[in-house]
Amino acid sequence: MAAKLLGWDDTIVALATPPGIGAIGMIRISGSRSFEIINQLFPAKDLLLQPSHTLHVGYLKEGEKVLDEVVVSLFKGPRSYTGEDVIEISCHGSPYVQQQVIQACVHLGARLAKPGEFTQRAFLQGKLDLTQAEAVADLIASNTEASRKAALHNIRGGFSEVLKQLRDQLLSFSALIELELDFSQEDVEFADRSRFYALIREAQGAVERLLHSFKLGNVIKNGVQVAIVGKPNAGKSTLLNALLNENRAIVSDIAGTTRDTIEEILNIDGILFRLVDTAGIREHTSDVIESIGVERSLAKMKQADVVVYLFDVNSTTVPELEAVKHDLDQQQIKYLLVGNKSDLANDALRNSFDARATIIFIAAKENQHVEVLKERLVDMVLQGRLQTEDTVVTNARHYHALQEVLKSLQDIHAGLDNQIPGDLLALDIRRCLHYLGEITGEITTEDQLDYIFSKFCIGK
Repeated sequence: MAAKLLGWDDTIVALATPPGIGAIGMIRISGSRSFEIINQLFPAKDLLLQPSHTLHVGYLKEGEKVLDEVVVSLFKGPRSYTGEDVIEISCHGSPYVQQQVIQACVHLGARLAKPGEFTQRAFLQGKLDLTQAEAVADLIASNTEASRKAALHNIRGGFSEVLKQLRDQLLSFSALIELELDFSQEDVEFADRSRFYALIREAQGAVERLLHSFKLGNVIKNGVQVAIVGKPNAGKSTLLNALLNENRAIVSDIAGTTRDTIEEILNIDGILFRLVDTAGIREHTSDVIESIGVERSLAKMKQADVVVYLFDVNSTTVPELEAVKHDLDQQQIKYLLVGNKSDLANDALRNSFDARATIIFIAAKENQHVEVLKERLVDMVLQGRLQTEDTVVTNARHYHALQEVLKSLQDIHAGLDNQIPGDLLALDIRRCLHYLGEITGEITTEDQLDYIFSKFCIGK
Protein backbone atom coordinates (compact mmCIF):
# COMPACT_ATOMS: atom_id res chain seq x y z
CA MET A 1 0.00 0.00 0.00
CA ALA A 2 2.80 2.41 0.92
CA ALA A 3 4.69 1.54 -2.28
CA LYS A 4 1.63 2.49 -4.40
CA LEU A 5 1.19 5.68 -2.41
CA LEU A 6 4.77 6.67 -3.22
CA GLY A 7 4.41 5.63 -6.88
CA TRP A 8 7.27 3.19 -6.58
CA ASP A 9 6.02 0.34 -8.73
CA ASP A 10 8.85 0.76 -11.26
CA THR A 11 12.09 -1.23 -11.49
CA ILE A 12 15.34 0.21 -10.11
CA VAL A 13 19.00 -0.60 -10.75
CA ALA A 14 22.28 0.45 -9.08
CA LEU A 15 25.82 -0.63 -8.40
CA ALA A 16 25.80 -2.30 -4.95
CA THR A 17 29.57 -2.54 -4.49
CA PRO A 18 31.91 0.45 -3.97
CA PRO A 19 32.76 2.32 -7.19
CA GLY A 20 36.26 1.84 -8.55
CA ILE A 21 38.42 -0.89 -10.06
CA GLY A 22 38.26 -4.31 -8.40
CA ALA A 23 38.05 -8.00 -9.18
CA ILE A 24 34.24 -8.09 -9.08
CA GLY A 25 31.43 -5.58 -9.07
CA MET A 26 27.83 -6.38 -8.16
CA ILE A 27 24.81 -4.69 -9.76
CA ARG A 28 21.39 -5.03 -8.15
CA ILE A 29 18.03 -4.66 -9.89
CA SER A 30 14.68 -4.79 -8.07
CA GLY A 31 11.07 -4.50 -9.18
CA SER A 32 8.32 -6.22 -11.11
CA ARG A 33 10.22 -6.10 -14.43
CA SER A 34 13.60 -7.31 -13.10
CA PHE A 35 13.37 -10.80 -14.65
CA GLU A 36 11.93 -9.46 -17.91
CA ILE A 37 14.75 -6.89 -18.33
CA ILE A 38 17.67 -9.19 -17.49
CA ASN A 39 16.14 -12.00 -19.54
CA GLN A 40 16.55 -9.80 -22.64
CA LEU A 41 20.26 -9.36 -21.85
CA PHE A 42 20.99 -12.99 -20.91
CA PRO A 43 20.52 -15.25 -23.96
CA ALA A 44 22.06 -18.35 -22.35
CA LYS A 45 18.73 -19.47 -20.87
CA ASP A 46 15.23 -18.27 -20.10
CA LEU A 47 15.48 -16.77 -16.60
CA LEU A 48 11.71 -16.58 -16.34
CA LEU A 49 11.63 -20.38 -16.10
CA GLN A 50 14.40 -20.70 -13.49
CA PRO A 51 13.67 -21.26 -9.80
CA SER A 52 14.39 -18.63 -7.16
CA HIS A 53 17.67 -18.55 -5.24
CA THR A 54 19.73 -20.01 -8.10
CA LEU A 55 22.94 -18.88 -9.83
CA HIS A 56 23.49 -18.81 -13.59
CA VAL A 57 26.69 -18.19 -15.56
CA GLY A 58 26.66 -16.69 -19.02
CA TYR A 59 27.24 -13.66 -21.23
CA LEU A 60 25.26 -10.44 -20.98
CA LYS A 61 24.56 -9.09 -24.47
CA GLU A 62 22.88 -5.90 -25.64
CA GLY A 63 21.86 -6.81 -29.16
CA GLU A 64 24.98 -8.29 -30.73
CA LYS A 65 27.29 -6.47 -28.32
CA VAL A 66 28.77 -8.66 -25.56
CA LEU A 67 28.89 -6.67 -22.32
CA ASP A 68 30.56 -9.17 -19.99
CA GLU A 69 30.58 -12.73 -18.72
CA VAL A 70 28.65 -12.69 -15.46
CA VAL A 71 27.04 -14.68 -12.65
CA VAL A 72 23.33 -13.91 -12.28
CA SER A 73 21.66 -14.54 -8.88
CA LEU A 74 17.87 -14.83 -8.87
CA PHE A 75 15.62 -13.94 -5.92
CA LYS A 76 11.88 -14.04 -6.51
CA GLY A 77 9.66 -11.94 -4.29
CA PRO A 78 8.69 -12.01 -1.52
CA ARG A 79 11.76 -14.12 -0.62
CA SER A 80 14.24 -11.34 -1.34
CA TYR A 81 15.85 -8.40 0.42
CA THR A 82 13.32 -5.88 -0.90
CA GLY A 83 10.36 -8.28 -0.98
CA GLU A 84 10.20 -7.75 -4.76
CA ASP A 85 11.80 -9.70 -7.62
CA VAL A 86 15.53 -9.05 -7.31
CA ILE A 87 18.45 -10.01 -9.53
CA GLU A 88 22.08 -9.47 -8.58
CA ILE A 89 24.65 -9.46 -11.39
CA SER A 90 28.26 -10.21 -10.47
CA CYS A 91 30.42 -8.83 -13.26
CA HIS A 92 34.07 -7.89 -13.61
CA GLY A 93 35.13 -4.89 -11.54
CA SER A 94 35.80 -2.47 -14.37
CA PRO A 95 33.87 0.80 -13.86
CA TYR A 96 33.33 0.94 -17.64
CA VAL A 97 31.86 -2.58 -17.73
CA GLN A 98 29.61 -1.83 -14.74
CA GLN A 99 28.36 1.35 -16.36
CA GLN A 100 27.63 -0.48 -19.61
CA VAL A 101 25.53 -3.11 -17.79
CA ILE A 102 23.61 -0.47 -15.81
CA GLN A 103 22.94 1.57 -18.97
CA ALA A 104 21.66 -1.54 -20.74
CA CYS A 105 19.15 -2.09 -17.91
CA VAL A 106 18.07 1.56 -18.10
CA HIS A 107 17.60 1.29 -21.89
CA LEU A 108 15.19 -1.58 -21.26
CA GLY A 109 13.04 0.32 -18.79
CA ALA A 110 14.76 0.35 -15.38
CA ARG A 111 15.67 3.59 -13.66
CA LEU A 112 18.65 4.46 -11.48
CA ALA A 113 17.98 3.88 -7.80
CA LYS A 114 18.05 6.71 -5.29
CA PRO A 115 20.19 6.47 -2.12
CA GLY A 116 18.79 3.80 0.20
CA GLU A 117 15.95 2.93 -2.14
CA PHE A 118 16.45 -0.84 -1.96
CA THR A 119 16.23 -0.76 1.84
CA GLN A 120 13.33 1.69 1.68
CA ARG A 121 11.46 -0.83 -0.47
CA ALA A 122 12.28 -3.55 2.05
CA PHE A 123 10.67 -1.34 4.71
CA LEU A 124 7.62 -0.57 2.55
CA GLN A 125 7.17 -4.28 1.80
CA GLY A 126 7.28 -5.12 5.52
CA LYS A 127 10.60 -6.97 5.40
CA LEU A 128 12.08 -4.58 7.97
CA ASP A 129 10.68 -1.97 10.31
CA LEU A 130 12.22 1.50 10.30
CA THR A 131 14.60 0.87 13.22
CA GLN A 132 15.94 -2.25 11.48
CA ALA A 133 16.28 -0.37 8.20
CA GLU A 134 18.28 2.40 9.89
CA ALA A 135 20.43 -0.25 11.58
CA VAL A 136 21.39 -1.50 8.10
CA ALA A 137 23.00 1.89 7.40
CA ASP A 138 24.68 1.79 10.83
CA LEU A 139 26.10 -1.67 10.10
CA ILE A 140 27.51 -0.51 6.76
CA ALA A 141 29.11 2.49 8.48
CA SER A 142 30.37 0.50 11.50
CA ASN A 143 34.13 0.59 11.95
CA THR A 144 34.53 -1.04 15.36
CA GLU A 145 33.41 -4.27 16.99
CA ALA A 146 31.13 -2.39 19.40
CA SER A 147 29.33 -0.47 16.63
CA ARG A 148 28.97 -3.69 14.60
CA LYS A 149 27.40 -5.51 17.56
CA ALA A 150 24.99 -2.66 18.31
CA ALA A 151 23.85 -2.39 14.67
CA LEU A 152 23.52 -6.14 14.23
CA HIS A 153 21.48 -6.44 17.42
CA ASN A 154 19.04 -3.83 16.08
CA ILE A 155 18.86 -5.44 12.62
CA ARG A 156 17.87 -8.69 14.33
CA GLY A 157 15.00 -6.79 15.94
CA GLY A 158 16.35 -6.28 19.48
CA PHE A 159 15.24 -2.65 19.76
CA SER A 160 12.05 -3.29 17.77
CA GLU A 161 11.01 -6.11 20.12
CA VAL A 162 11.28 -3.87 23.19
CA LEU A 163 9.09 -1.24 21.52
CA LYS A 164 6.63 -3.82 20.15
CA GLN A 165 5.95 -5.29 23.59
CA LEU A 166 5.32 -1.83 25.04
CA ARG A 167 3.12 -0.81 22.10
CA ASP A 168 1.04 -4.03 22.25
CA GLN A 169 0.36 -3.60 25.98
CA LEU A 170 -0.63 0.05 25.56
CA LEU A 171 -2.89 -0.84 22.63
CA SER A 172 -4.72 -3.48 24.67
CA PHE A 173 -5.42 -1.03 27.51
CA SER A 174 -6.31 1.70 25.05
CA ALA A 175 -8.91 -0.59 23.45
CA LEU A 176 -10.44 -1.32 26.85
CA ILE A 177 -10.61 2.37 27.76
CA GLU A 178 -12.19 3.17 24.38
CA LEU A 179 -14.73 0.43 25.13
CA GLU A 180 -15.52 2.09 28.46
CA LEU A 181 -16.37 5.27 26.54
CA ASP A 182 -18.94 3.34 24.50
CA PHE A 183 -20.61 2.26 27.77
CA SER A 184 -20.18 5.57 29.59
CA GLN A 185 -23.89 5.64 30.51
CA GLU A 186 -23.57 2.35 32.38
CA ASP A 187 -20.55 3.58 34.41
CA VAL A 188 -18.55 0.35 33.89
CA GLU A 189 -14.78 -0.09 34.04
CA PHE A 190 -13.17 -2.65 31.71
CA ALA A 191 -9.54 -1.60 32.14
CA ASP A 192 -8.00 -2.69 35.44
CA ARG A 193 -6.39 0.55 36.69
CA SER A 194 -4.03 -1.25 39.12
CA ARG A 195 -2.63 -3.38 36.30
CA PHE A 196 -2.34 -0.27 34.15
CA TYR A 197 -0.36 1.47 36.92
CA ALA A 198 2.09 -1.43 37.00
CA LEU A 199 2.43 -1.37 33.21
CA ILE A 200 3.11 2.38 33.09
CA ARG A 201 5.73 2.14 35.84
CA GLU A 202 7.42 -0.74 34.01
CA ALA A 203 7.22 1.14 30.70
CA GLN A 204 8.72 4.27 32.24
CA GLY A 205 11.64 2.24 33.58
CA ALA A 206 12.23 0.60 30.18
CA VAL A 207 12.14 3.92 28.32
CA GLU A 208 14.41 5.61 30.88
CA ARG A 209 16.96 2.79 30.44
CA LEU A 210 16.82 3.23 26.66
CA LEU A 211 17.29 6.99 26.98
CA HIS A 212 20.19 6.47 29.38
CA SER A 213 21.82 4.11 26.88
CA PHE A 214 21.99 6.85 24.22
CA LYS A 215 25.09 8.37 25.82
CA LEU A 216 26.84 5.02 25.42
CA GLY A 217 25.28 4.57 21.97
CA ASN A 218 26.69 7.89 20.85
CA VAL A 219 30.12 6.76 22.03
CA ILE A 220 29.80 3.47 20.14
CA LYS A 221 28.66 5.17 16.95
CA ASN A 222 30.76 8.35 16.89
CA GLY A 223 33.70 7.65 19.18
CA VAL A 224 35.11 9.47 22.19
CA GLN A 225 37.05 12.71 21.91
CA VAL A 226 40.06 12.64 24.22
CA ALA A 227 42.12 15.79 24.71
CA ILE A 228 45.69 15.26 25.91
CA VAL A 229 46.55 18.45 27.81
CA GLY A 230 49.29 19.64 30.11
CA LYS A 231 52.21 22.02 30.41
CA PRO A 232 54.86 22.27 27.69
CA ASN A 233 57.33 19.38 27.73
CA ALA A 234 55.06 17.16 29.83
CA GLY A 235 55.39 14.55 27.06
CA LYS A 236 52.02 14.91 25.34
CA SER A 237 53.34 14.25 21.83
CA THR A 238 55.40 11.33 23.12
CA LEU A 239 52.26 9.87 24.73
CA LEU A 240 50.30 10.29 21.48
CA ASN A 241 53.03 8.43 19.60
CA ALA A 242 53.08 5.68 22.25
CA LEU A 243 49.29 5.25 22.11
CA LEU A 244 49.33 5.08 18.30
CA ASN A 245 52.53 3.01 18.22
CA GLU A 246 53.94 5.30 15.54
CA ASN A 247 55.80 8.62 15.30
CA ARG A 248 52.84 10.82 14.43
CA ALA A 249 53.80 13.94 16.41
CA ILE A 250 57.13 15.78 16.52
CA VAL A 251 58.92 15.22 19.81
CA SER A 252 61.44 17.77 21.10
CA ASP A 253 62.94 18.98 24.37
CA ILE A 254 62.15 22.55 23.29
CA ALA A 255 59.07 23.86 25.07
CA GLY A 256 56.15 24.81 22.80
CA THR A 257 57.01 22.46 19.91
CA THR A 258 53.34 21.61 19.31
CA ARG A 259 51.80 24.87 18.06
CA ASP A 260 48.44 23.47 16.94
CA THR A 261 46.24 20.51 17.77
CA ILE A 262 46.98 17.12 16.18
CA GLU A 263 44.10 14.67 15.89
CA GLU A 264 44.33 10.90 15.39
CA ILE A 265 41.94 7.96 15.82
CA LEU A 266 42.71 4.94 17.98
CA ASN A 267 40.59 1.79 18.31
CA ILE A 268 40.75 0.32 21.82
CA ASP A 269 38.62 -2.76 22.53
CA GLY A 270 36.08 -1.85 19.85
CA ILE A 271 35.68 1.81 20.86
CA LEU A 272 37.00 4.66 18.72
CA PHE A 273 39.00 7.25 20.63
CA ARG A 274 39.66 10.51 18.80
CA LEU A 275 42.93 11.62 20.36
CA VAL A 276 43.79 15.32 20.29
CA ASP A 277 47.39 16.30 21.10
CA THR A 278 47.17 19.94 22.16
CA ALA A 279 49.69 22.73 22.47
CA GLY A 280 51.23 22.99 25.93
CA ILE A 281 49.23 25.17 28.30
CA ARG A 282 51.12 27.89 30.11
CA GLU A 283 49.85 31.18 31.46
CA HIS A 284 52.27 33.56 29.73
CA THR A 285 53.96 33.33 26.33
CA SER A 286 55.32 36.10 24.09
CA ASP A 287 55.02 33.91 20.98
CA VAL A 288 51.84 34.92 19.10
CA ILE A 289 51.54 31.58 17.26
CA GLU A 290 52.05 29.60 20.47
CA SER A 291 49.42 31.69 22.29
CA ILE A 292 46.88 30.88 19.56
CA GLY A 293 47.77 27.20 20.05
CA VAL A 294 47.16 27.52 23.79
CA GLU A 295 43.73 29.07 23.16
CA ARG A 296 42.81 26.19 20.86
CA SER A 297 44.00 23.71 23.48
CA LEU A 298 41.69 25.22 26.09
CA ALA A 299 38.80 25.09 23.59
CA LYS A 300 39.50 21.43 22.78
CA MET A 301 39.66 20.62 26.48
CA LYS A 302 36.14 22.02 27.00
CA GLN A 303 34.78 20.14 23.95
CA ALA A 304 36.36 16.79 24.87
CA ASP A 305 34.47 13.85 26.35
CA VAL A 306 37.54 12.94 28.42
CA VAL A 307 40.63 14.97 29.29
CA VAL A 308 43.95 13.24 29.91
CA TYR A 309 45.90 15.71 32.03
CA LEU A 310 49.54 14.78 31.61
CA PHE A 311 52.20 16.13 33.95
CA ASP A 312 55.88 15.54 34.54
CA VAL A 313 56.16 13.98 38.00
CA ASN A 314 59.66 15.40 38.37
CA SER A 315 58.78 19.05 37.77
CA THR A 316 55.21 19.32 39.10
CA THR A 317 54.41 20.06 42.72
CA VAL A 318 51.51 18.59 44.65
CA PRO A 319 49.84 22.02 45.16
CA GLU A 320 50.02 22.63 41.38
CA LEU A 321 48.32 19.31 40.71
CA GLU A 322 45.67 20.02 43.35
CA ALA A 323 44.92 23.34 41.64
CA VAL A 324 44.53 21.60 38.26
CA LYS A 325 42.28 18.95 39.79
CA HIS A 326 40.13 21.62 41.47
CA ASP A 327 39.80 23.55 38.18
CA LEU A 328 38.74 20.43 36.23
CA ASP A 329 36.23 19.52 38.93
CA GLN A 330 34.81 23.05 38.88
CA GLN A 331 34.28 22.82 35.10
CA GLN A 332 32.70 19.35 35.54
CA ILE A 333 35.17 17.85 33.06
CA LYS A 334 35.75 14.09 33.06
CA TYR A 335 39.48 13.56 33.38
CA LEU A 336 42.33 11.21 34.11
CA LEU A 337 45.47 12.40 35.87
CA VAL A 338 48.53 10.84 34.26
CA GLY A 339 52.01 11.24 35.73
CA ASN A 340 54.66 10.93 33.02
CA LYS A 341 58.39 10.16 33.28
CA SER A 342 57.70 8.05 36.34
CA ASP A 343 60.75 5.88 35.49
CA LEU A 344 62.89 8.85 36.57
CA ALA A 345 61.01 9.48 39.83
CA ASN A 346 61.68 7.85 43.20
CA ASP A 347 58.95 6.06 45.18
CA ALA A 348 58.64 8.83 47.76
CA LEU A 349 57.85 11.38 45.04
CA ARG A 350 55.26 9.12 43.43
CA ASN A 351 53.64 8.41 46.79
CA SER A 352 53.34 12.12 47.57
CA PHE A 353 51.09 12.51 44.50
CA ASP A 354 49.13 9.30 44.91
CA ALA A 355 48.11 10.13 48.47
CA ARG A 356 45.97 12.99 47.14
CA ALA A 357 44.52 11.69 43.87
CA THR A 358 44.22 8.52 41.82
CA ILE A 359 46.99 8.86 39.26
CA ILE A 360 48.14 6.61 36.45
CA PHE A 361 51.93 6.61 36.36
CA ILE A 362 53.54 6.01 32.97
CA ALA A 363 56.80 6.48 31.12
CA ALA A 364 55.60 7.36 27.62
CA LYS A 365 59.08 7.48 26.07
CA GLU A 366 59.80 3.96 27.31
CA ASN A 367 56.22 2.83 26.56
CA GLN A 368 55.76 1.75 30.18
CA HIS A 369 52.21 1.29 31.58
CA VAL A 370 50.61 2.87 28.48
CA GLU A 371 48.34 -0.21 28.27
CA VAL A 372 47.08 0.60 31.77
CA LEU A 373 46.05 4.05 30.52
CA LYS A 374 44.19 2.45 27.58
CA GLU A 375 42.31 0.14 29.95
CA ARG A 376 41.33 3.06 32.19
CA LEU A 377 40.05 5.02 29.17
CA VAL A 378 37.80 2.13 28.14
CA ASP A 379 36.59 1.58 31.72
CA MET A 380 35.86 5.28 32.12
CA VAL A 381 33.71 5.35 28.98
CA LEU A 382 31.88 2.03 29.23
CA GLN A 383 31.72 1.63 33.01
CA GLY A 384 30.74 -2.03 32.45
CA ARG A 385 27.59 -1.09 30.51
CA LEU A 386 28.22 -2.85 27.17
CA GLN A 387 26.87 -6.38 26.81
CA THR A 388 26.47 -8.32 23.57
CA GLU A 389 22.67 -8.56 23.81
CA ASP A 390 22.02 -5.13 25.30
CA THR A 391 19.70 -2.79 23.42
CA VAL A 392 21.58 0.47 22.96
CA VAL A 393 20.04 3.56 21.36
CA THR A 394 22.50 4.97 18.80
CA ASN A 395 20.13 7.07 16.67
CA ALA A 396 19.33 10.69 17.57
CA ARG A 397 15.89 10.41 15.92
CA HIS A 398 15.02 7.48 18.19
CA TYR A 399 16.33 9.35 21.22
CA HIS A 400 14.13 12.42 20.63
CA ALA A 401 11.05 10.26 19.98
CA LEU A 402 11.71 8.29 23.18
CA GLN A 403 11.84 11.56 25.12
CA GLU A 404 8.31 12.27 23.89
CA VAL A 405 7.26 8.71 24.78
CA LEU A 406 8.52 9.24 28.34
CA LYS A 407 6.66 12.57 28.63
CA SER A 408 3.47 10.84 27.47
CA LEU A 409 3.93 8.01 29.99
CA GLN A 410 4.45 10.57 32.76
CA ASP A 411 1.23 12.31 31.71
CA ILE A 412 -0.64 8.98 31.75
CA HIS A 413 0.73 8.26 35.21
CA ALA A 414 -0.36 11.70 36.45
CA GLY A 415 -3.78 11.16 34.87
CA LEU A 416 -4.23 7.90 36.74
CA ASP A 417 -3.18 9.62 39.98
CA ASN A 418 -5.73 12.35 39.41
CA GLN A 419 -8.43 9.92 38.24
CA ILE A 420 -9.07 11.88 35.05
CA PRO A 421 -11.90 10.70 32.74
CA GLY A 422 -11.23 7.85 30.33
CA ASP A 423 -11.49 10.06 27.22
CA LEU A 424 -8.65 12.31 28.43
CA LEU A 425 -6.60 9.29 29.45
CA ALA A 426 -7.14 7.81 25.99
CA LEU A 427 -5.68 10.98 24.41
CA ASP A 428 -2.43 10.59 26.36
CA ILE A 429 -2.21 6.91 25.43
CA ARG A 430 -2.73 7.75 21.73
CA ARG A 431 0.05 10.35 21.94
CA CYS A 432 2.40 7.77 23.43
CA LEU A 433 1.46 5.24 20.73
CA HIS A 434 2.05 7.90 18.07
CA TYR A 435 5.67 8.49 19.11
CA LEU A 436 6.35 4.76 19.44
CA GLY A 437 4.97 4.35 15.92
CA GLU A 438 7.24 7.14 14.66
CA ILE A 439 10.31 5.17 15.81
CA THR A 440 9.35 1.89 14.11
CA GLY A 441 7.82 3.56 11.03
CA GLU A 442 4.22 2.53 11.68
CA ILE A 443 3.42 6.25 11.69
CA THR A 444 5.47 8.32 9.27
CA THR A 445 5.26 10.59 6.25
CA GLU A 446 6.75 10.33 2.78
CA ASP A 447 9.02 13.32 3.49
CA GLN A 448 10.32 11.69 6.67
CA LEU A 449 11.10 8.48 4.79
CA ASP A 450 12.84 10.35 1.99
CA TYR A 451 15.01 12.18 4.53
CA ILE A 452 15.92 9.03 6.48
CA PHE A 453 16.82 6.93 3.44
CA SER A 454 18.60 9.76 1.61
CA LYS A 455 21.47 9.25 4.08
CA PHE A 456 22.01 5.67 2.85
CA CYS A 457 24.50 4.83 0.10
CA ILE A 458 23.23 4.19 -3.44
CA GLY A 459 22.80 0.46 -4.05
CA LYS A 460 21.58 -0.19 -0.49
